[in-house]
Amino acid sequence: MLFWRRKKDATPAERAGLTTLFGNEPIPVAQPQVAEAQAELATEPPALVAAAEAATAPLPASPPVEPASLAPVAEIAPPPEATVEKERRGLLSRWFGTGAGPAAVAPDEISVAAPAPPASTPAASAEAPRETFLLRMKNAVRRTRQNLAGRLDTLVRGKKVISPEVLDELEEILIGADIGVRTTLDLVEKIRLQVDRKLLSDTDELKRVLRQELLALLRSPVKSVSGRAVRSESDLASDIRPYVMMVVGVNGVGKTTTIAKLANLIKREGNEVIVCAADTFRAAAADQLTVWAGRVGIPIIQQKPGTDPAAVVYDAMQAAKSRDADVVIVDTAGRLHNKVNLMNELEKMSRIAAREVPQAPHEVLLVLDAATGQNGLEQARQFAKSVPVTGLVLTKLDGTAKGGIVVAIARELGLPIRYIGTGEQLDDLTVFSPEAFVDSLFE
Repeated sequence: MLFWRRKKDATPAERAGLTTLFGNEPIPVAQPQVAEAQAELATEPPALVAAAEAATAPLPASPPVEPASLAPVAEIAPPPEATVEKERRGLLSRWFGTGAGPAAVAPDEISVAAPAPPASTPAASAEAPRETFLLRMKNAVRRTRQNLAGRLDTLVRGKKVISPEVLDELEEILIGADIGVRTTLDLVEKIRLQVDRKLLSDTDELKRVLRQELLALLRSPVKSVSGRAVRSESDLASDIRPYVMMVVGVNGVGKTTTIAKLANLIKREGNEVIVCAADTFRAAAADQLTVWAGRVGIPIIQQKPGTDPAAVVYDAMQAAKSRDADVVIVDTAGRLHNKVNLMNELEKMSRIAAREVPQAPHEVLLVLDAATGQNGLEQARQFAKSVPVTGLVLTKLDGTAKGGIVVAIARELGLPIRYIGTGEQLDDLTVFSPEAFVDSLFE
């Protein structure tokens, strides 16, 4: 259409030229040019002409292939069903630790049943989780490692003898990592005694001695009401059912998220978990916990906002006994340690739980924000006065350079660190290991 408009708007002379180029009339060629081209072709050597004719000659037809000369192709037999099933089971056993796959059943024999709990990870694959565990621990204390071990390397670089000046700088480094003044003074004094007794003089040995002292502080005795504290997610007491775990802490420390992570961790070991939404004070607390419970795939016991938390605990104990659940995790409202009435409310919830389940709650986990430092230590001290705290969960450890609060809590309160939070995902809760923690600080 564009060309047509141009042709229509052109002058008669231009229209005649366009017709010559694009119309039906052939483009005229000068006769002298044609004669010169014919003369040039006539002067080509005979050899080139013969080669050109040979190249344009048709190729001889290839002889037909006899059908009898084709060898029969062997048919590939499909693998037996047993072999396929065996290979599939092998993959499942490597990924999930299950040694047997589902048995084949007829269509009319299929029945709906509750999903079986996942089996425990076999010992043969223990090395991979161990490597992952150490890597996650190192990532969690990365900032603390830079603040502690990095400054310690700078301190001893170029120095051969542990002088009083080195010990003074070591004291500043430990306090800067939020290990605490009292804990730091004790550590430095122990090292000073070894230097005075000529048991320690080389700066290369300073990190080794400090490592040993920190590890000794973190190996504190385990405190538990029942004497059967859950040291890991796979060490639940088999003769206590349901095993009741109450989670306490102030607002904003990540208590609800920690409960979801803890429930996911325990459920993966094959335990049936029930969550009790006893935080009836905050309006969105039960809704938030319901969303997390749906992601984990566990039931939740809740009532409308404003209900007595002890009543929700009672319902959860009854539901756990009727369902033969293994673990009940009780969420509580965030409260400050100096609020006497709220602390009394925790005591009431504990009495109701103990009336329904002997010695409950078997664990009282205090959730602390690692970034709060020494304030978290004071929170733990006040909570321990009102509630029988049996262990601590440190959250947001990956976001602070003051992970030394772990050592301060173990030294001043004697409370074991149960778990540490290393991120925001469901799997970002790690069972605390003193050895792995200290190794991650210095490696």
